Amino acid sequence: MDPVTPRSGNLRRTVLCLLIFSLAAMVCTDEDYYKLLGISRASSSREIRQAFKKLALKLHPDKNQNDPSAHDKFLKINRAYEVLKDEDLRKKYDKYGEKGLDENQGGHYESWSFYRYDFGIYDDDPEIFTLDKVEFDGAVNSGEVWFINFYSPGCSHCHDLAPTWREFAKEMDGLIRIGAVNCRDERMLCRSRGINSYPSLYIFKAGMNPVKYFGDRSHENLVHFAMKYVSSAVTELWAGNFRSSLENSFASGVGWLITFCADTGDCLSTQTRLKLAAMLDGLVSVGWMDCTTQGDLCDNLEISSSTTAYFPPGASLANKEKSDILFFNSLDTKEIYKEMMDRLPDLEMLSPDSLKDRLTYHRWLLFFTFGHDREFHLSEFKKLNVLLRGDHIQVNKLVDLHTFTTRNVFCINTFFVSCKVGRFDCQSYPSTCSSLYIHKPCVAAFKGKGVNDFEIHHGKTSVYELVTFAKESVTSHVITLGPTNFPGNEGEPWLVDFFAPWCPPCRALLPELRKASKRVFGHVRFGTLDCTIHEGLCNMHNIRAYPTTVVFNQSNTHEYEGHHSAEQILEFIEDLRHPSVVTLTPTTFNELVKGRSRDEIWMVDYYAPWCGPCQALMPEWKRMARHLSGLISVGSVDCQKYSSLCSKEYVNAYPEIRLYPANRDNPHYYHGYNGWQRDSYSLKSWALSYLPKMAIDLTPDSFNENVLKGKDHWLLDFYAPWCGPCRSFAPEFEYVARLLKGKVKAGKVDCQAYGQICESAGIRAYPTVKFYPYLGSKKKNVGGEHVDTRDAKEIVKVVTARIGYIKMQHRTSQKDEL
Repeated sequence: MDPVTPRSGNLRRTVLCLLIFSLAAMVCTDEDYYKLLGISRASSSREIRQAFKKLALKLHPDKNQNDPSAHDKFLKINRAYEVLKDEDLRKKYDKYGEKGLDENQGGHYESWSFYRYDFGIYDDDPEIFTLDKVEFDGAVNSGEVWFINFYSPGCSHCHDLAPTWREFAKEMDGLIRIGAVNCRDERMLCRSRGINSYPSLYIFKAGMNPVKYFGDRSHENLVHFAMKYVSSAVTELWAGNFRSSLENSFASGVGWLITFCADTGDCLSTQTRLKLAAMLDGLVSVGWMDCTTQGDLCDNLEISSSTTAYFPPGASLANKEKSDILFFNSLDTKEIYKEMMDRLPDLEMLSPDSLKDRLTYHRWLLFFTFGHDREFHLSEFKKLNVLLRGDHIQVNKLVDLHTFTTRNVFCINTFFVSCKVGRFDCQSYPSTCSSLYIHKPCVAAFKGKGVNDFEIHHGKTSVYELVTFAKESVTSHVITLGPTNFPGNEGEPWLVDFFAPWCPPCRALLPELRKASKRVFGHVRFGTLDCTIHEGLCNMHNIRAYPTTVVFNQSNTHEYEGHHSAEQILEFIEDLRHPSVVTLTPTTFNELVKGRSRDEIWMVDYYAPWCGPCQALMPEWKRMARHLSGLISVGSVDCQKYSSLCSKEYVNAYPEIRLYPANRDNPHYYHGYNGWQRDSYSLKSWALSYLPKMAIDLTPDSFNENVLKGKDHWLLDFYAPWCGPCRSFAPEFEYVARLLKGKVKAGKVDCQAYGQICESAGIRAYPTVKFYPYLGSKKKNVGGEHVDTRDAKEIVKVVTARIGYIKMQHRTSQKDEL
């Protein structure tokens, strides 16, 4: 080895400095997406769209044709928008930066005119709610009436409707909720709702199926249609029912808003009275009286001209004492509504003495205020007392297993979700709020199990969002955590969501946590920890991005990396309880994979935790592993943790998927997966193609002798070699053959080679699956029984149910013979 001279030492130091400088420069090229768009990290979806649109109109290459860097500049803001508008991508970016994302994200953009005329059509209209998937589910389940416009930005009819929809929204503001769903951005939502033309207008109301509007899209017709779905009862009062009607309502604590129509003065129109009745439904009874026919009664009430008055509960009906009756001078619906709401009693105020008793036996939605917080003293919140009482009904279809068809049989599950509404002043009782770690105005749902069993609302404080939150929360099992109730190393498993209230992906995850908590109640407890309040606890658990979801199972911790959906959270929990993927170390890799038996097959995923595609693959990988359980062993290797192993195996990119087959003398031999699709179905089909074949290839003779005349149950796949769907289904059918091994024999018929078999069996399309059950001594029907699914698990369910039914009939016939 040559000695190090001073000159060579200086050269090495120079090279090292240049290398460090280059690496630093590379790191510094990452630009903050939030700063690029000029928004805060707490910005909502609407705010992100508005900021991007403003920049798009200014920086678009179409408007900057003399700037050679315009394309690159626009790509930067477009990539920032594409990432931040997506909840999952936004979470990955917040946690890992750009290295956690797909490099091609945001590589395509539209023309300038698209951003000017088609982008975010209703974002600047305060009366119209632009809904994404999470917001849509909350809206239609809130109990309020929603009229929603499903549109596409490129649709000319949608643009023609837009001015009318805005005018209509202003007209109906406060009466019903008006929404809009951009089906270009929310393709899956629109597809799940069966939207196949634009614009499609639907009414959503609790207790009924959505109703589509088919009429002329004029303002008047839209109002007339919407009003039919509004609870709007106006009672005509006269001498025979006036006193009894008022006294009956007073006994229930409900007052009356009455319009008196006389020969003089202006009387509220029929339409205005109907709107007021709808807006005040459950809070105030609305009626009217014709003073031209009820002159004596109007005279007794000292009504001499047309007017509108509010009679609060207990108001004296004697004509001498009218000081407690409120008379209105306006004819405007919104003005009367606002004055009426201001007059209604405020929400019940709880004290520390009543708090413990009331929260132990009843569900409550509580406003925690600090003196007179303007946002939390809106009279609109008085509606919550009405909206949060009553029953909720779920309807589910049942399946008839004997005919494999869905019948119109319904299972009704009714459960009470009544919730009281009140206020608690933290300024007057600071120690109580401090003990709950409440340091600023907020709304919390208490589940009727005591003071400590509650969840704080972190979304907007609109009435419909609070209703949705309360209904979800009081029936779920998610609670707010703090130092006193944070789970320790002993006891039952906990799923803890570390979050920040300003983080939109965090808020989007919360409804999904509530759904998941109901499904695994008794097995896993759910809690949320606000890292802006409990910074020490979050630092203790090394929380660096929000939301971070962790399962604590005694001394073991497992971080959730999947999508923000209840189903994937449940799959993650199920996989922790019953692991389907083996976490491989260098030692176990050599023992299990390299040292596998001759008939054993392994699939291995080499990944890095920061890799975006790896994160997207992980839930699909685990789902695939559950499907392959008992057939193929599945493992994963963390190449960040075990870099030497991955280097030794020549893993150069992530994720790397390899299948190590059976019956190989060389344990290092593998097949690499090069498919475009990395979903569980595609991966499973690829893996199954390496299993030994179980389905028997049938000829006309074996079909006749073994299937039709034999004493076994047979399941057949009729296919054609040139048929693409047949080739895709072939591994799935092999999977079915293994699942039904010992119960049913599986066979395949090549309809190109043996057309006469397929013609006699009535095959009209490929692939076709038919079941040939053995029913006793008689020969089987050549047509068999059609199985209308290509999903392996569903096929097994159908066939197993059919075999069970055959056995039951056989036992019944034996009893009859006896």
